[in-house]
Amino acid sequence: MANAIAYQGEPGSNSHLACAEKYPDFESIPCASFEDAFAEVTSGRAQLAMIPIENTLAGRVADIHTLLPETSLQIIGEHYLRIRFNLLAIPGGTIEQATEVHSHVHALGQCRKLIREFGLKPVIAGDTAGSARDVARWNDPTKVSLAPPGAAELYGLDTLAVDVEDDPTNTTRFVILADKAPLRSRDELAGDAVTSFVFRVRNVPSALYKALGGFATNGINMTRLESYMVGGEFAATMFMVDVEGHPEEAPMVHAFEELRFFTTEVRIMGVYPADPFRRR
Repeated sequence: MANAIAYQGEPGSNSHLACAEKYPDFESIPCASFEDAFAEVTSGRAQLAMIPIENTLAGRVADIHTLLPETSLQIIGEHYLRIRFNLLAIPGGTIEQATEVHSHVHALGQCRKLIREFGLKPVIAGDTAGSARDVARWNDPTKVSLAPPGAAELYGLDTLAVDVEDDPTNTTRFVILADKAPLRSRDELAGDAVTSFVFRVRNVPSALYKALGGFATNGINMTRLESYMVGGEFAATMFMVDVEGHPEEAPMVHAFEELRFFTTEVRIMGVYPADPFRRR
C-alpha cells in the first residue's frame, strides 16, 4: 500500500497522533503489536512504521530494545510528540462516580497525581485509546479512561478533565522505520545527523569503557546508551546507542575504528536527520 504508515495501538492513540503529525498525507494503519507494525512494512502494505522508543518520564519503551535489533528494517527518521492525557467517561458520567481508571501502564504512571487525588484504582490496558474504546463499550460510569486528546470524540465519551499528566514536559521519542536501503551519505542529509547502532563488547575487563572512549576523545555527543542481555547469558551483553553525527565525518570514523577494536559485533541501524526538538 502506497503512502501508508503502520503503528502499534488503536486509532486515537499517541502513536496514531505521531503518525498524523509527522505524515499528515499518509494513511495510518493500526496494529496489535510492534511486530505486526514491522510486518506491514516488510510485506509492502505500508512504507513506514512509527515506533515509540523512549519517554522523558517512563524511560525506554518495554521490548523495543530487543525488537529493533532483530528487525530487518532501518531507522530513517525520528519524531518527538508532546504527550497529553484527558480523563474520559461515558456520557453523563462524573468523577464522583468513578472508581477505576483504565489506560496503558505508562499513561497510568504519568498521571499518578490525579489517580491519588480521586482515589481511583488503576487498571492496565494494552493501549491508551483502546482503554477509551473499552470504557465506551462497557457503558459503566464507574470506569473511566486516560487517553490522548481526540479519543473522546472518536469513541463518543465525555471529557472530565484535560491535560492531567503530572509533568507538562512529558514527551515521547519515536523512530520511523522503512525497508533497509543503502545508508544516506553526509551530502544527502541536510543539517545535523543522528546515527543509531548496536554493538557487543568483548568479554574482557574495561571493554565497554575502552570501546566508548573514542566517542569522548573525538567530541561526539552520545544521547542514548541502553544495554540488554542476549542468548540467555548474563555474559553476552548488547548495547544500543544513539550519537549525534554521521559515520562519514572524521570524528565518527575515528570513534568507530576504536569501537570495533574492542567489540565482536557492530551494526548500524540507521543514519537520519536530527529532529529540531533536539535543539530546544
